[in-house]
Amino acid sequence: MKPATSIFEQLNRGACKTYLAGASKDEVIIVDPVLAEAPSYIDLLDKRKLTLTHVLETHTHADHISGAAALKDRTGAVLVMHEKAPVKCADASARVREGDTITAAGLAIQVIHTPGHTKDSACYILPGRILTGDALFLDDGGAGRDDLPGGDPGEHWDSLQKILRLDGSLVVHPAHDYRDRQPSSLSQQKKTNPHLKPRTRDEFIDYITELKLGPADWMKDVLAANYACSMDPKAAWIPADASSCEVKGTMTLGANAQQITAITPRQLKAKLDATDKPIIIDVREAFELEGELGKLDSIVHVPITQLAKQVPKLETYKAKDVVVVCKIGGRSYTGAQILQQAGFTRVSFLEGGMIGWRNAYGTKNK
Repeated sequence: MKPATSIFEQLNRGACKTYLAGASKDEVIIVDPVLAEAPSYIDLLDKRKLTLTHVLETHTHADHISGAAALKDRTGAVLVMHEKAPVKCADASARVREGDTITAAGLAIQVIHTPGHTKDSACYILPGRILTGDALFLDDGGAGRDDLPGGDPGEHWDSLQKILRLDGSLVVHPAHDYRDRQPSSLSQQKKTNPHLKPRTRDEFIDYITELKLGPADWMKDVLAANYACSMDPKAAWIPADASSCEVKGTMTLGANAQQITAITPRQLKAKLDATDKPIIIDVREAFELEGELGKLDSIVHVPITQLAKQVPKLETYKAKDVVVVCKIGGRSYTGAQILQQAGFTRVSFLEGGMIGWRNAYGTKNK
């Protein structure tokens, strides 16, 4: 099905995606504007003699200063957000909820409340398209992180079930893409997006728990600026080229692309029984080491949330045989990617994690 809006354009050159849409001759909406690009949006509206009637936000952003307040101030457009949004300048009469329809610029836009990444996350359905915000990215990008303030992987699973029930021909347009992925149908995303892989709610929560890296401190400053509707592009420091809203977004640039070798518990046991033993880096949280799964002897403990920053302290192991372990393998795979990207030449991860080890050998490494 071909999307039926007379205007639909993505306006930004970077990872943050802003959409211009309308089915009216001279009226449009803008979705998820970025403050740094606001002058170019105004210039476009002026040159094409378009009236901006509404600005829609899919959620409160943590990786960039929103341009919504500035566009509202400059144009008088109505700022639309979910009713749970903590943003001060959202119009009281335009706080939407599940099932609402927004009539704007000749469009009838359906609202779906999709919490998980944030409490106020919403998707907007336009003719032939769905603007998913951070609830769903494209292909292996998965979706937005659930470890930011207000994030909840269980709620994210619930939201994805709503999305999965929608018309498969809808073209998915997210609020971010960091690797030049192209919008495609929801049916295609069901095949290529790991977040849409069939899982129970508990399985999805485990999957997210294994992937997350923990929020960067700077993102809290960005959230505070957006809560206050800042129109100052320097209101918060934001690192350049950070794919920060992805599940693995605090990883160093290029780490996501690293392919890592897995070793089985039997293979690790053989290594541990040899004279030249590997370095075991356990990336679980401290409390997990004292839990029922136990820990291997002589580990180097660096929680996954700290690993990228702690790499310089691990330099002495750079040429050694390094095995990264966690609970079931997700965090250790990510940790091994970080280390390999940093120049560790003999790094692998324990397939099945400490659960696999316990199943094979109990809680001891002998």
